[in-house]
Amino acid sequence: MTATRSTRRLATLGAAALAGAAALSVAWASVISRATVTYQVPEIRLVRQDGRAVSLPHELDDGRPVLLNFIFTTCSSICPLASRTFEEFQSKLGPDAARVHLMSISIDPEQDTPARLSEYAQKFHAGAGWQYYTGTVDASIAAQRAFDVYRGEKMSHTAVTLMRAAPGKRWLRIEGFVTPDELVGELRKLLESP
Repeated sequence: MTATRSTRRLATLGAAALAGAAALSVAWASVISRATVTYQVPEIRLVRQDGRAVSLPHELDDGRPVLLNFIFTTCSSICPLASRTFEEFQSKLGPDAARVHLMSISIDPEQDTPARLSEYAQKFHAGAGWQYYTGTVDASIAAQRAFDVYRGEKMSHTAVTLMRAAPGKRWLRIEGFVTPDELVGELRKLLESP
């Protein structure tokens, strides 16, 4: 095979890979489901990235609207995209970002120490309103089960974002990859609804 033919073949393979990635991205973007649900969150003790032990129900009920997701720091697929979405969401809110409580709970607490979560938070420019949580394995599983995201092990997790306008309100459950603009729009709708 000549160098020119080899270069053309590589270019064709590269273009096919890009087209496949683009198609996958479009497929992921179009497969989003929304549901309004009620969750009962039991008393679960977690540890924030600042090392402070906290009550999950208390953290959820601090009076602010809440956006919640479940991540782990060694994830190379869903979690970085979900974290980037939260990062851009808080950027789009600008000065109002501190009025919304973004919460990311680790599903790999054995690896995700408070120090590791602090580094991860810096990587995604987490503002004052965005906290990361870890704890015991049992506490992590209990939190995942409370929000129906437990899938048995971390490699089976899926993209889920949960949003609530205020304590006592129902949750909006968004499954799939949502954009920052969609999150802003969903938050506005939740805040405007009675």
